[in-house]
Amino acid sequence: MPLGLILGLGRAMRRKRTSSLSILSSKRAPRDYYKGKNCKSTGFHTRKGGYVLQDEKLPRYIVPDLTDFKLKPYVSQCARDATATSTSTESADAKK
Repeated sequence: MPLGLILGLGRAMRRKRTSSLSILSSKRAPRDYYKGKNCKSTGFHTRKGGYVLQDEKLPRYIVPDLTDFKLKPYVSQCARDATATSTSTESADAKK
């Protein structure tokens, strides 16, 4: 009897959490449910099946002038942390 209780508790711990079941997806929802991708509409549909773009609904991106900017847009995958190495050498010199 105690062994069965312990095994049951072990199975319950290994079971998928119930919080993931509360996430509503199109598989767990009614037939006409459409979740979408959380993006804004940029216009509207017409009665004849067309789509009209509205200029005020289009996103506006403000890009600063980067002509004299010193940094490059690429960051290497194997970049080193320069601040950590310089502070560790400074602290080692201060201890002496």
